[in-house]
Formats: sequence, C-alpha cells, structure tokens
Amino acid sequence: MSWSLFDALVKAALGLPAALLFTLGAASLLSRPLTERLTSALARAVFGLTALALLIAAGLSVPLEAQHHTISLGHWFVAGATSFELRLLADPLSLTFSTLCVVLIGVVAVFSDRYLHREPGYNRYFVSLCLFSLGILLVVLAGSIEVVFAGWEMVGLSSALLIAFFHERPAPVRNGLWTLAVYRTTDLGLLGAAVLIHHIAHTGNFDAFLGASWPEGPSPLSSGQASAVGALLLFATLGKGAQLPFSGWLARAMEGPTPSSAIFYGALSVHAGAFLLLRMGPVLDQAPAVAAMAVVFGLGTAIHATMVGRAQSDIKTALAYASLTQVGIILVEIGLGLRWIPLIHMLGHASVRSLQLLRSPSLLHDFQRLEVAVGGHLPRTGRYLERLLPPRVRRRLYAAALARWRLDELLLRVITPALGLLRALDRLEHRWCAWLGGRAADGSEVRRDG
Repeated sequence: MSWSLFDALVKAALGLPAALLFTLGAASLLSRPLTERLTSALARAVFGLTALALLIAAGLSVPLEAQHHTISLGHWFVAGATSFELRLLADPLSLTFSTLCVVLIGVVAVFSDRYLHREPGYNRYFVSLCLFSLGILLVVLAGSIEVVFAGWEMVGLSSALLIAFFHERPAPVRNGLWTLAVYRTTDLGLLGAAVLIHHIAHTGNFDAFLGASWPEGPSPLSSGQASAVGALLLFATLGKGAQLPFSGWLARAMEGPTPSSAIFYGALSVHAGAFLLLRMGPVLDQAPAVAAMAVVFGLGTAIHATMVGRAQSDIKTALAYASLTQVGIILVEIGLGLRWIPLIHMLGHASVRSLQLLRSPSLLHDFQRLEVAVGGHLPRTGRYLERLLPPRVRRRLYAAALARWRLDELLLRVITPALGLLRALDRLEHRWCAWLGGRAADGSEVRRDG
C-alpha cells in the first residue's frame, strides 16, 4: 500500500501541473480565458498541492528506502530490440530538487498575480509558466533520456515565449528568437546523446547506462562510449546554462517579465544543464576528459561573468551574470567529481537568486531613499583586485566587459556561413524532390526520355 501511495504522489506531482496547463490553454484557445482571480486561485491550489505531494513522497522515501525507485508510465513504442519507455525516477536527487522547483514556482505564481495585474497577456503568462513547470519536473523526475528530452524542449519553448512576452516591441521578439536559436542548436547535443545511448543499450532507461543508484554508479559504459555521450551532454548543458561561448543570450533574456526572469534565469532553467550533468555523474566518472572540459568551461564562464557583471548598469543584467558565475562554479564542482556539494549549491543559489530578482524592482527605490537619507552616494566597500593592474590594462578589461566580450558577434561569424550552407542544401533538396515528383523547381512538368 505504501509503494502504491508513493507512486501515486509522484504521478500527481506531474499530473496536477499538466491539468492546469490543459485548463488554461484550452480556455485561451476557445477565446474564453479565465479571470485573473480564478487563474490565480487555480495556480495557488495546484502548485500548493504539488509541493505537498512531493513533500509527502520525500517523507515516505525514508522508511521505504526509495534510493532508486522507478515508476513506469508505459512504453511510447517498441521497435525490434529497441524500446522507448516513459519512466520516472524517484531518488534523493530528484525528490529534493523537484520539491524546490515547485515551491519556487508557487512563490513566483503568487508574486506574478500582483505584478501582472491587468496585463493583457496575464493568461498567456500563466500558460507559459505551467508549460515550464511541467517541463522542469519532467527533466528532474525523468527515469529515461526520452522523458528528459521532452521536458528539456518544454523548458526551452516556454523560456523563448516569456522572453518575447512583450511582443508589441521588436526587441523582446528578436531576443526571444535569438535565445530559441541557441537552444535549438545546442539541443542537438541532447538529441545526439539519446540516439547514441539507444544505439549502445537499445533503451534510454537510466538503469542501462548509469548503473546503481545515484550518486554511487559506476556506469557500465566503456571509456570511449562514456566520452562520446558525456561530450554531447556537455554541449547541451553549455547552451541551456548559458556557459561560454553561449553566454550572450542570458542578458537578452532579461527582456521578459521580472518574475519569469527570477524563476528561469535565477533559479531553475539556468540550473537545468547542471542538474543533467549531476544526474549523469557516473558517465563523467568514466570520461575524465569530458569532466576536465566541464571544469574549463565552468571556470572560464565564472571569470567572464564576474568581469561582465561588474560593468553592467542595470540590476537585472548584473544579477543574471552573477547567476552565471555561480552556475560556472557548480559545473567546476561537478567536473571534479563532487555530488552532494553541487546539489546543495544549486538549492541555495536558486533560492537566493530568485529572491534577489523578485526584489530588484523595488531595490533601486530603496537605495535612492537611503542615499537621500545619508545626503549623498553610498561609498564603495571592499577591496578590488583590479587595483593591482596597470590603468591601461584596467581600461581594456573594462571595455571588454562592457562589450560582453563580443560573444554575440563571434557566434554570428560562425552562424552566418552555416546558414548559407543550410539554405543551399535546402534549395538542393527542393530541386531533388521536385525532379523525383516529375516537376521542375518552378513547378513546370519535367519530361523524361526512356
């Protein structure tokens, strides 16, 4: 009976946000959006009950010794020796992080009710928030790579939609599309890892390539297989976590509403890649070269974000780069083979950073009142390492930080030739398909002799 209750609670943690998403989405599609009061009440009830379900499940996991409990939702389909199973995994890692996710999403939902009061896109915002909540829970509670990929794409789509939330202005739409392009490019890493895992193990279930329960391992993959899978997962993580060289999109993401910035780029979405690498720790243990790459990218991002963040003039962008610094350090911890320290770091950082971003709209007002009270600008505190550098070097570093290391321009130099190649291949494909269909590229009939 206890195991049945445990499984029901974990399934309810996914079913409740899915039901809310369907309710709000269907009402919008039928041009009958719910009132703000009803939408807010449903969101509070759903996220409150979801958090309660996960807390009870976490409490039951101790007497049940659920260190590695899988819950099958059935098979998507089976093709020969390859199976695609929809599976959840309830263990200390997933239950801990998923509980934090739901609690923070609930707090943001309550905050958003007042923040977006009478906003024309109020219902649209909550639909995107529900889509994100379902996606992040799928990533965290996933027991197979297919479920991870489904949740991963939901998180990316909802992120782009909320960045472009104020679509009456061109900048949010442009930045949302830029972020979506980065996501879709780096998502190829996760897709490639899923294909490779199926090629090796004929299934995407974590049991097949992660070994025993987290965090012990070890992975049954060979060193070469683990290196290939780990490198692809690291590539996906760099995009989702805004690590170098993809850090430029995070500043663009601040175009969205402040509550969504808090939950996405301060708390949860920016940690999704780090969580994936933490889950795949046994694979990284078998691939020391990939683990070393994670350390290098994480350390480089931390240094870059620290420099750039200190040169920003608005508080949201400064906090975004502060988040990047911490996520980079978390990647270093994961690359060094640590398990519990990165998890604790993620939990603490997500809580603090979401609070700071939610506080940011009123923080400047409070600082102005404080400066008026003291009769001038507040003095700078602390000692700064740049004072040890020559003034000329300091100016050049400041200019580079102010330009954010021109990462977007660097990506454009790489992307533009690639887009030209893709367009040429697309034209070639159209001509080939037209010829096979007996028509020329302009639609006229093609005459074939013989």
